[in-house]
Amino acid sequence: MNHKIIRKKFKDFFEARGHKWVTSSSLLPDDPSVLFTTAGMQQFKPYYTGQADPIKDFGLLNTTSIQKSMRTSDIDEVGDESHLTFFEMLGNFSFGGYWKKEAIKWGHEFITKELGLKIDYVSVFEGLPSAGIPADDESEEIWKSIDPGISVKKANIHDNFWGPTGNEGPCGPTTEIYVNSALRQAQGKPPVEVWNIVFNEFFYPGSREELLSGKSDKKLTKLKTLGIDTGMGLERLAMVAQKKKNIFETDLFEPIMNSLPNHFDLRTKRIIADHSRTIVFLAGEGILPSNKDRGYIMRRLMRRIMALNIPKDIIDAVIDTYADQYPELMVKRNEILGVYSDELTKFNKTLRGGLNELKRLEKVDAPQAFKLYESFGLPYELIKDFAKDKAKGLNREAFDEEFRKHQEKSRAGAEKKFGGHGLLLDTGELKAGNEEELKKATRLHTATHLLHASLRKILGNEVKQAGSDITSERLRFDFNFPRKLTPEEIKNVEDLTNEAVGKDYKVTKKEMAYEDAIKSGALAFFKLKYPAKVNVYTVGPEDSFFSRELCGGPHVSHTAEVGKIKISKEEAVSAGVRRIRAIVD
Repeated sequence: MNHKIIRKKFKDFFEARGHKWVTSSSLLPDDPSVLFTTAGMQQFKPYYTGQADPIKDFGLLNTTSIQKSMRTSDIDEVGDESHLTFFEMLGNFSFGGYWKKEAIKWGHEFITKELGLKIDYVSVFEGLPSAGIPADDESEEIWKSIDPGISVKKANIHDNFWGPTGNEGPCGPTTEIYVNSALRQAQGKPPVEVWNIVFNEFFYPGSREELLSGKSDKKLTKLKTLGIDTGMGLERLAMVAQKKKNIFETDLFEPIMNSLPNHFDLRTKRIIADHSRTIVFLAGEGILPSNKDRGYIMRRLMRRIMALNIPKDIIDAVIDTYADQYPELMVKRNEILGVYSDELTKFNKTLRGGLNELKRLEKVDAPQAFKLYESFGLPYELIKDFAKDKAKGLNREAFDEEFRKHQEKSRAGAEKKFGGHGLLLDTGELKAGNEEELKKATRLHTATHLLHASLRKILGNEVKQAGSDITSERLRFDFNFPRKLTPEEIKNVEDLTNEAVGKDYKVTKKEMAYEDAIKSGALAFFKLKYPAKVNVYTVGPEDSFFSRELCGGPHVSHTAEVGKIKISKEEAVSAGVRRIRAIVD
């Protein structure tokens, strides 16, 4: 039962039971509180909280998907039999369509009948009375009614309660399905959790870490609409369905592992196989290696395997493995290979100098290791490998702490640019250090609204804001669009924006209910949780406006105050996201 058959069985099973198939969302989430998409439910988060309407968007209250996912917390564990950075999650979701009985029944049916596997045991939430969360006796009763002989174990909040994704969100108790293969069992290996079924019935205004700590005074509240959120790792499922000892023996990894030179030990091969998959999918999303945020993760993974002198053939092996499921990888093959080759060239240029510097050091501590990274691009793993006894006392935590200090210094330097005494205004999007800078930034802020409206008028309503950053010197505006703009399109956008400036439209602010704002044609972004009352800024006449958006301000009172807008650059940020940089005179 190869991974293609498993994928098809899962899709067919839930489509036949009233679920809308939804393709995987990007690895780059809308949620600004997380770097990557870490779970299948992430793209559906607004439907659990009532911010989005599943009937309007999907025609059904139930969806199913196979989601590309990535987690960076396990990077240092990769190399064992189970940890990964990139993985895929099979999931079925419901936003008020069905509840525990159906979710558990279908989970049992898919595992035992569709895949022909034996469930070793299931777990349910034991409850946490101190937090007002009862034991999930209902799930236990449902399991025993479906399969009287099944073994049910109870687990605590750390194991069987799913916390929010990001800084806040839906959450609830879970029931988990554990399965083993005869081969693993013969080796004395325990069953593995293959499916986690989450019953989203609460909303928590904080992170999972805060919730599990028990130290926060934030409270769980009941969701208006109960929701089902399930996740089943494809790699683990393939392992038990294909009767393999570990995930790296499945057909998802076998072609990649077989393409590697035989002189590498098993742990090294697993690291290369994992990292190469992640590199391919990140490059396919338009992520380029750099020294910050997502680019930092990309560079860290790339240089870890480049230090082992791995040829770019590994990239082809990954693309070929996933070509049927993700044909965009085939289309972008040369682009992905180019990203790898470019970084390899840069790495080789700096490697020699960095290693020479490393040889000169008698001892390598965290500050020295970070300096090697900052100056030469040597990743932590390479420093540890090459320094050997010199780096005995060096650990990942200390290295990351140096990186954090560096980020704080960078932020302090940025603030110094805005007046030297802290920021007069810093909304995260808009920054100004004094009154003069605030006036200029306000003009640029209004200019982003004009640019957004012009982009939609020129390119179509598929254009949606994906982020912005404004200082007293320039604006940066990110938007969803699948391709590079032509010089003519850029000129047309610039001309239309300046035409709006020249007409000296009045800019008005009005407070209204969120629902009324959306009905009035106002645009909202980022799938944020908006308050009941919102501020709506309209540019132009009420009945024939040029622009209307939900916004926190500040804005000019008339568009002529903006000044002439000049687009200085249009570029890619990631797959499907473009960026415009502009200034005003």
